[in-house]
Amino acid sequence: MILPLLKNSNHQDSFVQKYLITSQELYTNDTAIFSTTLQVKLTKYLPEYVLFRDKENPNYDLLAIEFIRICNQFNSVKSFIHQDIDLAKKLNATGVHLNSKQFGEISYAKSLGLEVIISTHSHNEVLEAQQLGADAVTYSPIFVSPNKGEPKGLDDLIGLLSKCNIKIFALGGVVNKSQVDILQETNAYGFASIRYFL
Repeated sequence: MILPLLKNSNHQDSFVQKYLITSQELYTNDTAIFSTTLQVKLTKYLPEYVLFRDKENPNYDLLAIEFIRICNQFNSVKSFIHQDIDLAKKLNATGVHLNSKQFGEISYAKSLGLEVIISTHSHNEVLEAQQLGADAVTYSPIFVSPNKGEPKGLDDLIGLLSKCNIKIFALGGVVNKSQVDILQETNAYGFASIRYFL
């Protein structure tokens, strides 16, 4: 399927930006395994953005320190901590990734000099994030993804891109290069995924 190339100011490069999201299942709670796995993935895929997302992890704060240390070895990587604005600031992360219930915290995170990405699931949420000054959003689910409900689909994403200027990472069910190629044709800023980077 060939999709029309859309003019959208949130697309700044000739390729989609990659946003790697960690998972406790793959990266584990063990510091050594976590560090080795993350370093291998960053070396192999060279994502521009990386999120340490595992907030249920009992060792989150300790592993967050290791996460930032590994990310700092890659000049092109932007590091994001999940939900915890103060921890992101303390560790000198690039920014914080807020969940969809944290719209009221965008201003605080920005006041600390952090980049802000926030999770969204509707056009209205994306437009609200843009109005509140977020730097980017993840918008999901685009493709079929386990336990994430009905996928938005490409037509919905294209419609969204035509009415906003904020950077949009397509999230949900992005697992292979053919999907990434299709997303590039929509002119989305990038894609976010766990499983693509397996």
